[in-house]
Parts: sequence; structure tokens; C-alpha cells
Amino acid sequence: MEPSKTETAVRTRALVLPGHNLNVYAPELPIGEVVEVIVILPAKPPPPKQSMLEFLESLPPGPRLFKTPEEVDRYLQEERDSWDR
Repeated sequence: MEPSKTETAVRTRALVLPGHNLNVYAPELPIGEVVEVIVILPAKPPPPKQSMLEFLESLPPGPRLFKTPEEVDRYLQEERDSWDR
């Protein structure tokens, strides 16, 4: 389809229907005219930032490797000590 010398743009919104169909209503378009349709999806906002504690609380329940920060520190120190051997 070659663009005409004077193109007209119609900006409207449409709802995506079941079956991934669009129904565009634009009474200013002439019946029987071939038109080009460009669909632009809205930008998705980034997910809200969470603290590490909020992230951990969002995980499914189950056993955790460490129950306290002290246990983590102790484990890390043991690992560091093993590097020197």
C-alpha cells in the first residue's frame, strides 16, 4: 500500500476483545477505504521496589537455610576461614 500525498491520522483507543480482536470505531473513515492500522501497547510501569525483607516475606513458605542474621554471619566466617587452609 503506497501512502497518499496527504495522509490523515485518526487516533482512538480500542479494547482487545476475546480472540485477540480489535473493533475500531471511527466515523470519519470512509466505508470501503483501505487503511493502515498501527497498534501501540501502553508502556507497563516498572514493578514497585521492595526491600529485601519484603522480598523474603513474599517467598512461598518453606524451610530457610538460615533463621537469623547471626547464623548467616557465622556461616560466612566459616567459609572465609576455610579459604586460608
